[in-house]
Order: sequence, then C-alpha cells, then structure tokens
Amino acid sequence: MKKALHIQVAGAVQGVGFRPFVYRLAHALQLTGYVMNSGQGVRILLEGPEQVIRQFVARLASEAPSVASIDKLDLNWQKASGLTAFSINHSAVSGPITASVLPDLATCPDCLAELFDPKNRRYRYPFLNCTHCGPRFSILEALPYDRPNTTMKGFTMCENCQREYEDPLDRRFHAQPNACPVCGPQLELWNSEGEVLAAKEVALTVAIEAVRAGKILALKGIGGFQLLADASNERAVQLLRERKHRPDKPFALLYLSLAQVKRDCHVSAAEQRLLCSVAAPIVLLQRKKGAPAAIAPNVAPGIPALGVMLPYSPLHHLLLHALNSPVVATSGNLSNEPICTDNQEALRRLNTIADVFLVHDRPISRPLDDAVVHVVAGQEQVLRLARGYAPLALPLSQVVPPILAVGAHLKNTVAVSNGQQLVVSQHIGDLGTAAAYAAFRNAVTDLQQLYEVSPRVVAADRHPDYLSTKYGQQLGLPVVEVQHHYAHVLACMADNGIKAPVLGIALDGTGLGTDGTIWGGEFLRVRRHGFERVAHFHTFRLPGGEAAVREPRRAALGMLYEVYGDEMFETAIAPQLQDFTKTEVALLRQMLHKNLNTPVTSSSGRLFDGVAALLGLRQKVSFEGQAAMELEFAARQGIAEVYPITIAAGNPGVPAVIDWRPMLLQLMDDLKRQVARGVIAARFHNTLAESILLVARQIGEQRVVLTGGCFQNRYLAEKVVARLQQGGFTPYWHRRIPPNDGGLAVGQLLAAAAAGILKNEDKDAVQQPVATPVKVTEVKI
Repeated sequence: MKKALHIQVAGAVQGVGFRPFVYRLAHALQLTGYVMNSGQGVRILLEGPEQVIRQFVARLASEAPSVASIDKLDLNWQKASGLTAFSINHSAVSGPITASVLPDLATCPDCLAELFDPKNRRYRYPFLNCTHCGPRFSILEALPYDRPNTTMKGFTMCENCQREYEDPLDRRFHAQPNACPVCGPQLELWNSEGEVLAAKEVALTVAIEAVRAGKILALKGIGGFQLLADASNERAVQLLRERKHRPDKPFALLYLSLAQVKRDCHVSAAEQRLLCSVAAPIVLLQRKKGAPAAIAPNVAPGIPALGVMLPYSPLHHLLLHALNSPVVATSGNLSNEPICTDNQEALRRLNTIADVFLVHDRPISRPLDDAVVHVVAGQEQVLRLARGYAPLALPLSQVVPPILAVGAHLKNTVAVSNGQQLVVSQHIGDLGTAAAYAAFRNAVTDLQQLYEVSPRVVAADRHPDYLSTKYGQQLGLPVVEVQHHYAHVLACMADNGIKAPVLGIALDGTGLGTDGTIWGGEFLRVRRHGFERVAHFHTFRLPGGEAAVREPRRAALGMLYEVYGDEMFETAIAPQLQDFTKTEVALLRQMLHKNLNTPVTSSSGRLFDGVAALLGLRQKVSFEGQAAMELEFAARQGIAEVYPITIAAGNPGVPAVIDWRPMLLQLMDDLKRQVARGVIAARFHNTLAESILLVARQIGEQRVVLTGGCFQNRYLAEKVVARLQQGGFTPYWHRRIPPNDGGLAVGQLLAAAAAGILKNEDKDAVQQPVATPVKVTEVKI
C-alpha cells in the first residue's frame, strides 16, 4: 500500500545541489512526488511504499551533499494521491523566511580540473562554478535561492548551459550561477581613469604583467574589491601602505598552493583543514624561522606570523598559477572604510591607490571581506565573520519575537531573529567614518529584507556614544540596552550551546559598565535571569581617555600612578616613558592629580597596552590591538613563572578585586635588572592565567566561559584553557562567533529575547540557543 510523506527540511540546503540530490535519490528508490525550495528551506513530497520512503529519509541525512547542513526534518504522513513521476518544482515563497543562506564556497576540484583543461569549453573561464562551489550569499538578492533572485538574473544561459541546468545527471543541474564564456560574466581591465585597456583573456594577461612589474592591482573578487601587490617586492608593498594609509598593520597573503605555504609557515593538521576548506579563509600561521626570503619584510613588520589564504575563486587560481608566487591581498578600501563592491564606486574610491582595475560585469549584492580565523587549543576560532562563514544562522530553543541587534561600534556585525533562528550578518567593520556608517545602515536593511523581518525590539550596547546605539534609538522601537561584557558572555555560551549557570570571563579593551566606569577585566556569574559582577581587575585611571587607546604609554602612566602616586613624576621610574615632552608630563601630572579626563577602568586590554609600553615594545599604535599583539609575540614559550598577585575577596553584592599592583612592582624590578623582555612578557601572561584560575576556584562554577578581544591572544587563551582544565574546570571559548566585538550582536539579541519573555518560567531557554543534532518531528494522519 502506498503512503505519502511531506518533508520540510530546515538548514543550509539551498544552493548546494540538494534538490538534484533529492531528485536522484527519489528516482533510485522509484518514488514519485516533487522537491522545491521554499522560504523555510526545502520541501519534499514522496509517494510510495512506507518502508521505501523510510529508507529515503534515512539516506537523506547520511548521503546529502557535503556542503549541506540539515538542522531539522519535519515529517508529515498523509494519504497518497497517485502521483506518477518525481519532479523539481518551482519554488514556493509563502510563509516566514527561515531558510539558511549558504556562504560563498571555494572552487571545487571538479571545476578546478575544467579550468585548466584545454579541451573543456570552460578552459580558463574565470567564473565557472557548479552546485558544489561558487558565489552564494554575495550574489543573493532574495530567498528562495533561485536564479531570478540573484545578480545572475541578467545573464541568460546559452543552449549548452541550459542543457546542463536541466540534466539531473549533471553536477550543474539547477546550479543557479551556471555560466560559460558564451553567456556569462566577462573581464575588463581599466586604468585609473576608467578607460578600458583590455578585455577577457587579454585583460587577465595584462593584469598579471602589471603585478609582476610592481604595480598595484584592484581586483573585483567574490564579495568586493581586493588590492593585490607582489609580496616579494618591498617597494610595491610600501607603495600600497602609503597609498592605503596603513603604516604597520600586517597584510594578508594569497598563496598558490599548500606546498608554498608550508615552505614559509608552520601548518598544523587543523590549520591545513581550514586553509583547504570550502570557506577558504585567511588563516593566521606562525612563520618559520630561516624560511626563504620570499616575503618582503614590510608585509608584516616585526610580526612572526602571517595571515595566509589559498585561491578560492577561478579568477584567483588563474592569477596565482601565472604568478607562481605569493601576493598581498588586502581589502579594497581606504583604512576604516568599507570594501568596494561596484566598479564605478571602486574607480572613485580607489583610483589614488590602484594603478589598474581588473573588473567584471557580475554585480555583487553585498560587501564581503575575507574571513580571518586561527586555531586555539586545537579548535577553529573565527576572528572576522565574513566570506565563507557569513551569514551565520543559529537555531533558538524556542520562538522569540522579531528582534534587531545593532552590535558594537568596532568590528560591527548586526543580527536579527526570525522565529526560532538567529542570523548574524557579515563583518561590517568600525563605524568611525561616514562611509562605514552608511555600510552599517545598508547591512541592517539588507538583513531585514532578506529574511523579511520587521523587528519589534532593538537590542543595543549601553554606551551612549556608539553610532550603532544611536541608530537603534532613532528607529522608534523599544530599545533594550545590554551591558557590553554580558553580551560577550552570552555570545560565547551560544557558540558552545550551553545554558546558565556559568562563570563568564570577559577580557577586552573597553565596555561601559553598570557603574558608569569603563570595564574590561570582568568576571560575571551568569544566572537564568541575568548576571552578577563577582570579580574584576583593580581599576586605574587612563590619562586622556580615548587618547590612551592610541598611546599605550598613557596606560602605562596610569598604571604606574596607581602604584607610585605622584612620586613617579619626581624620579625616572620607567625610562621607556621618557619620550613624553616636559609639557606633556606637566599636563598629564595635573590630569592625574586632579582627576581631569582620566576615566577609571578595569580594562585588561589597557593592562596589555601598558606592559607593552613599559617593555619598550610600543608607545603609540597605528591600529587596534597592535601593542597587545606585539606583547603576545614577545612572550617566550615554555616559561612557567608567574608574578605575585592578590585577590581581595568580595562581600555579598561586592565583587572581588584582582590586584595587579604586586605584579607591576616585580615587573619593574625585572626591568631594572634587565631581565629579557620575552621572559617578562611570558610571566605577565602566565600571571593573568593564574589569576583567572584563582577566581574560578573562589566562585566555584564548574563551567567557565572565556570571551572578549583579549582572548584572541592565542598564548593567553591556551594558557588559561590549560590551567582551568588542570584545576578541574570545564572551559569554553569561541568557535564560529568572534570573541571580539564582532560577536556582540549575538549576545545583545539573546539578552533582549530573554528580557522580552520574563513571564515565562524557563527564561534562560531563549538566552542560550543550542546547536543540536538533526531534529526529526514526525506526524501521522
């Protein structure tokens, strides 16, 4: 007897060849029915013997395309209606939009083989793709993921491409960006005036020659423009730095092959998997000592690490195969501005940087930088949520109202909830320029439109000066202001699928506390209904406020003043700080003495800055985190010593205080004795790790969550993880949600969701969404 089964598949199942897979599986089992995309994922109707249909369901999850991800299966058994064939139907657009959008995928091996096969009709075609690879999020304009809803709608497939698209046995069966040299996008090479210098294959050849000649190439990639330069040419790299106004920050590198990367860098098995994954992110690697001098020293000045990626589009493969050496590949923008996506926009904004422009006529829906990841304690950690990872969808454990979370001021991302799903946008960046703020507003609109979300509540940071917060307050909706570090902890909990209670440790540079001071070294006990600040680092004053963020020497001055008081101005306590002029010293002394523009902070980020300045590593910075990065790389591995530190136990309602002043006194003594600064840097890191273990023992929560920008520091993070595990605790750290402010929107949204359902008994169910195995709900009629 025949039965009918309706299946609703939720997850990342659009744009991955899922419908062709379903079609072939149904035909192999001789089942009738149909499959279609819907706003909720993929909808399947099967008719046939119940036993055979159950075989189909079992194989659906186990044999699905490798890049697909099934979150949930809803099964609804009904009476058969007598269907006689199985087909792929037109998409359904009814109901709420909850389908997961797949990130852009790196070129698959099959397409790569075609790219370099002279007998193939797509030989050296820079835009070939199939259902296993190619652009997705960067070309999507609306859901469901069908060609008319992408920027490929303007390219009509030729007869051969249409035949592939309609052939169930072809891997381009229903590949939405399908194209070839006859019917698809094409290249052009422009000069800085916008004049066309060459087209198609010739454009690529001339662009390659320009890079070889030491010129800077603006390349239109998957999610926007990149600036490319010969990484072995010190003069070309320096020219790029000067034109881009980026004096010190390391550049990312694009290598042809894994073998070339291993020549220059240490690559672990986990790092190799990331480099070769379908996301193809920038992976931070340790540089080999004594490696061939193929990389100019000004690519990453003074940094023993490199940010490395492999080609992820056919165009990148063609370029790197011709050059056969690494190139600098950095975002196509001026510093602190969003990446360019449109040809004319790039010409307008980048014509003072690039010598030539390699463009194409496939529009880009939204800007997507290259994602940045590294490995911490053997596990992947995303630092910039971008191409290959964005958008990121998290299942929620119960339905929440539509919420918009506007994120932070730095490393901004935004998030929305649409029922039982939370979706995080791609990295937007710092909101300090008009162009960046415009990109932020566009991203907010884009995410709401894509998922058809009309928010009822806005979640924002408590800091009144964040442009993201100001924007949220202008929308005319209720605003839930969420404490910065609480949001960090909730984001990490969501990343690990855990619920309260936990001890959350949030270490970063700046976040407005509930007491009006600047927090940044926080220990929060997170309960079902909120958090309690149970400990923090001893506070000190930052002379000049925001100026101290740009000048680590000011943080050092504030730390020294906390220990020595006004006496420090009478003696040369720290020779490394003598580059202050007499006028600056007099002004700073008066500011500290009278508490003028010297905000109080518990920031661990500023502690890193201050110690870096005292060690003579960095007095002023040109990019965020520069001093802390140099302090991390200065620390010598294998040193176990710690400095003295005390913890003043707190009373009920009063947090404990971790007093770093004994550490600073010993550190200053080490400086006088000319102890190697690598040893001092290591002892500083070890002391922070030890203080975290001591507080964890005092608080007594088994599960400890590590979050905040300071935990991007691999030395610190791995030291803390090891010490907590040795102490019998279970530490959790970030994976797919960045530990920095790029993850803040997630925590904001979860806190706002919890605040909105306070009448429910299980308030924390919404705070921490759990990424569970495939859920199967079965209903029989």
